[in-house]
Amino acid sequence: MFRNLRASILSFILLIFFSVIAKAQVRINSINIEGNDKTKKYIILRELPYHVGDHINKDSISILNILSRQQLYNTSLFLTANVEAEYPIPKDSSIVNIHIQVKERWYFVPKPVFKWADRNFSQWWNEEHHNLNRVNYGIILSQKNATGNNDNFLLGIVSGYTQQNIIRYQLPYIDKKLKFGMGFGWQNYKQKEINYTTALDKQIFIKTIGVVREGYRANVNFLYRPNLFEHHSLQLGFGKDALSDSGFSIQPLFLPNHSKSFSYADITLAFTKINFDYNAYPTKGSAVEFIAFQRFSPSAPLSSFQFRKIVAHSFSKQNFMLVESNSIAKFIPNYNYLDHRLLGYGNFQMNGLEYYVVDGNAASILKTSFHHSLGGFTVKAPIKNKYLPDVKYDFWFRIFTHLGYVYSDHPLNTNRLSNTLIRTAGIGLDIISIYDFVLKIDYSVNQLGDKGVYLHSGINF
Repeated sequence: MFRNLRASILSFILLIFFSVIAKAQVRINSINIEGNDKTKKYIILRELPYHVGDHINKDSISILNILSRQQLYNTSLFLTANVEAEYPIPKDSSIVNIHIQVKERWYFVPKPVFKWADRNFSQWWNEEHHNLNRVNYGIILSQKNATGNNDNFLLGIVSGYTQQNIIRYQLPYIDKKLKFGMGFGWQNYKQKEINYTTALDKQIFIKTIGVVREGYRANVNFLYRPNLFEHHSLQLGFGKDALSDSGFSIQPLFLPNHSKSFSYADITLAFTKINFDYNAYPTKGSAVEFIAFQRFSPSAPLSSFQFRKIVAHSFSKQNFMLVESNSIAKFIPNYNYLDHRLLGYGNFQMNGLEYYVVDGNAASILKTSFHHSLGGFTVKAPIKNKYLPDVKYDFWFRIFTHLGYVYSDHPLNTNRLSNTLIRTAGIGLDIISIYDFVLKIDYSVNQLGDKGVYLHSGINF
């Protein structure tokens, strides 16, 4: 009798449990999208954490809708993206309709090029005395979302300091399940001036009447995106780099094979996992990036590995902290100047060292910054146009400190920053606007005693 009573109580508890679970679940009945004049519907559906027919905890709908909005906005396809849940009558219905309203960006951008050839604006303006001979000028035709599949085409013709011809095309998806993509690129270049060595941790240049360096590079890449946040890529490339007789006579160790010309093939494997609220200026979330690179050359192979992690921790809507670690290791069989360039290039930067570079084989940097919102304002569009939206500006005050270390097995006597702890700190003002525009105005100091105001533009990740 007791055993039958216990079984009855257990059955009753399970019945209540499953009825509560069933009541808490809702089914996605439909997903309606408006405003996607060019973007294919399935490109938008690919960014959602749910699909038609899915059963979802009712309390999770609002959170998933916020995630959906973030994912859509981070595609850089839309000026605005709103995602809302609509419950049919009666209100406690077990089904929900999702309504998405997007406003597309202006996808075709004929962009005139006027950009300094130096690593940043401050170096060009102050150290190179804003010399117009050190400026690249031309035009880049960028067609984003070319066929409505979030594919990007770029054609560039650049002259001036560096003569370049560029063509790129990237298609994120080539299969029905929207997991695999591919792309290709080509670039050829000619230079009359090159950075051929480093002294006092600064770049030293040589300029000639004729072309001192020229070459080309081609690549094809394959992409794999298994879920919303992870991206895998495989890139195959080949190219050639060559110096003139005068360039080689001044720096015979410039190219990896210690010769006047260098041909190579390479392979790059990359993995990224990005889960930010806003990729251009994240206030919460995290990102991880790992890159493995192998260059194939009989005389000068190269292996390198890079690991980068960023964490944005939000304390409130007005305050957050950003922490970034970034490490690189290179396995170089013989010393050459091109392969040893490290800190101060690409995404391996430290604020406060705008005028400096550090050569080496391996390095790590740690960045921490505290951000406080100063508010913002909106400028109304002068005319009603789907491509001329209201422009919102947000302002953030920032305090930052950076630490770094670069190991070099071939330190030059005049350089002071390799094989020692590098320290910088400062304050800054960040201005964020539409089309992922971010302008950073910094006042920073470094361990050498340098102080100054520096301008930067771009994205945090």
